[in-house]
Amino acid sequence: MKTIRLWVSILCILVLTACSFPASSGSDLSQAEPAKVFPDAAKAEDQFTAAAEAPTATSIQAASLEEAAQTATQAPEPTATPTEGANSNLAAVSHDANPSTEGINPLTGQPCDDPALLSLPPALVSVSNFPVTARPQAGLSFSPYVFEMYIGEGMTRFLAMFYCSFPSENVSGDNTIGPIRSGRLPYESLRKLYNGFLIMASASGEVSTQLNDSTNIFGSEADNINSALIDVSKLRGIAQRQAGSAAPNLTGNLFDTAAPQGGAPAGKLWVFYNFLNQVMWTFDPARGAYLRAQDNADGSGKFIQSTDRLTGDPLAFENVIVLVAEHEVLNSEGTLIDVNLLYSANKAYLFRDGQMLPIRWTTVGGDYEKSTGKLRPIRFVDAEGNPVALKPGRVWVEFVHLTTTLVEVEPGMWKARFYAP
Repeated sequence: MKTIRLWVSILCILVLTACSFPASSGSDLSQAEPAKVFPDAAKAEDQFTAAAEAPTATSIQAASLEEAAQTATQAPEPTATPTEGANSNLAAVSHDANPSTEGINPLTGQPCDDPALLSLPPALVSVSNFPVTARPQAGLSFSPYVFEMYIGEGMTRFLAMFYCSFPSENVSGDNTIGPIRSGRLPYESLRKLYNGFLIMASASGEVSTQLNDSTNIFGSEADNINSALIDVSKLRGIAQRQAGSAAPNLTGNLFDTAAPQGGAPAGKLWVFYNFLNQVMWTFDPARGAYLRAQDNADGSGKFIQSTDRLTGDPLAFENVIVLVAEHEVLNSEGTLIDVNLLYSANKAYLFRDGQMLPIRWTTVGGDYEKSTGKLRPIRFVDAEGNPVALKPGRVWVEFVHLTTTLVEVEPGMWKARFYAP
């Protein structure tokens, strides 16, 4: 009898121990904090309201959005490829993957609209994504790179780059870019990596002191948060004044019309930042690019096709990259966030030509960086540090936290589930 009681006691201890401590994993996914839903409108930045105006663009029904509502506060799904630490020992690329060719934009692998623009530094413009009245934004389809980043309270913001291509005046006579919004901490790392300058609508004190080479653009109407826009001619003039004696070195990535081998079918990419902030990328074989759509932050379960206000055309990007990076929250409200991008490396996922390819990103210095002390753009490589071919064209980068999971939720549809850091 004593023996039986002893074994029962041991069994109870084991059960209690298993319940008290989460199972460990390589990426510590068990510790991920569920994404927050938007707070009351009075607390959300810029008086954000979920009661958005009725959309005028084409509506696309979200796949399994009911499931999204149910999982908004659940633990992360397991992923077959857990993320690594922010400072991986990935070998640096020690050679130029795509040496600068005369007249070619090294950020797209395509001819520059005006080769003379190659000597100008890139303009990195802070563009609003919330409130939804900022949409459709103006000029994004002319940007070789757009970075989308989490700024707290469920929202994201864009940093759009303009290099070798500026929007030309359209039939409506509109020739502006924006709406322009305030600066964020990750902007400085990107400015350094791309040897550019910032355009923003000011910034908070703790942010503005960390940002360099910036120009502030303010709105014309105090009660209209979307009124801050910059005329293309003014933007080009700032770039000309910022130009140095030598053109910026933006080489380091490889471009090839042929897709790398080993990709998985990926007709759709669903990026779930928050229940009221979701993005759906759908591959369009006719364009050879992914089309962006976003929910209208109204809980309707519909994705609205994203367009460029200047042209009315859908936002189409040949490359969409989910870039995994360490996010550091620096205030109690969770709205002061930096992203560890300098001298780092981690995993990424490239979506091109209807395929998903697990890759890596790196800013670890190579021979060029070591010999000059200068930085170059984020490079995309394989596990051995060899360049991975991007498709010639534009690149949209979705910055996600280390706890983000990537799961194929149905054949050909991948869901990147972001969890607030």
